[in-house]
Amino acid sequence: MSEIKGSPAPNREPYDVICIGAGPTGLACAIEATRAGMRALVIDKGALCNSLYHYPVNMLFFTTPERMEIGDLPMTTTGGKPTRVEALKYYRRAVEHFELEVHQYERVERVTGHDGAFVVHTVDSQAQPHQYHGKKIVVATGFYDHPNFLGVRGENLPHVSHYFTEPHPYWKQDVAVIGGGNSAAEAALDLFRAGAHVTVIHRGAEMARGLKYWVKPDIENRIRAGEIRALFHTQVVAIEPQKVLIKNGGGEESVAASQVFALTGYHPDLEFLGALGIRLEPVSERPRTNPDTLESDRPGIFLAGVIVAGMHTNEIFIENGRFHGKKIAEAIAQSLVRDINVGSISNA
Repeated sequence: MSEIKGSPAPNREPYDVICIGAGPTGLACAIEATRAGMRALVIDKGALCNSLYHYPVNMLFFTTPERMEIGDLPMTTTGGKPTRVEALKYYRRAVEHFELEVHQYERVERVTGHDGAFVVHTVDSQAQPHQYHGKKIVVATGFYDHPNFLGVRGENLPHVSHYFTEPHPYWKQDVAVIGGGNSAAEAALDLFRAGAHVTVIHRGAEMARGLKYWVKPDIENRIRAGEIRALFHTQVVAIEPQKVLIKNGGGEESVAASQVFALTGYHPDLEFLGALGIRLEPVSERPRTNPDTLESDRPGIFLAGVIVAGMHTNEIFIENGRFHGKKIAEAIAQSLVRDINVGSISNA
């Protein structure tokens, strides 16, 4: 019987920490564990910083570079705010600098075992199974991989996407953008400037009040000028090829659309947390964690980044989530020392 790749070789110690999620927060946790002398592994079902990779190609971050840094490694940018390309380059460089072991394109199927002796079961892009043994687990899976679906007929059609990348393919095309937040507003503006015929569909009375300060007047002016059509107080009933069926105060009608961007937000993978045995608060769906250590109510499993906030995804960003790495690394280091001491006493 062949050995499953990822199983520890004879006499090889398990990882001290296995981080599930290779975004900035997951990498920060692995870096801090490495700096503390622990052996860390990072696993992600997609590419390194998979969520950032799927951001719009020309995206400019709302923050300054020093607030996106991890491991005290400086981030250099050509302007005052990092671009998507600069951020991805920086995080690749951070992995190389700290010589992190990162396994991309491996989906974590389940976690078995217990505190001090976990087994992480994965399947790679070739459908091959792997097992990794670790003393502690850090879950930093973010939320961008799980869109908030509309739940309407036709949402799974090929011309419907919950992510916007770039506007060029939609020149002179009818495009519907569903949503009223930053993602929807920025996509609508990019599409308009690339020559698309854009209709924004939003169930609210106006674009979200929390729009970025430079986006809000821009989108509002384009709507006022009639350059971008906006349908407020409007619900999507269904999506069909070449059109979106809507309902508002004027009854039901259809909006021409050869492409639909349903940019209605995202949520954390709560099912995965539940499968790990982590309980959620009934209303906020916040995972139950120790605020001082970020250890969940399943001993040995720690949570980092936006998933700590449950459905309140606007509370944690890269800027503050990256600090979870130090807090968790310190807690794990202390826990491992205690485990060694307890083991020494019991063997005496």
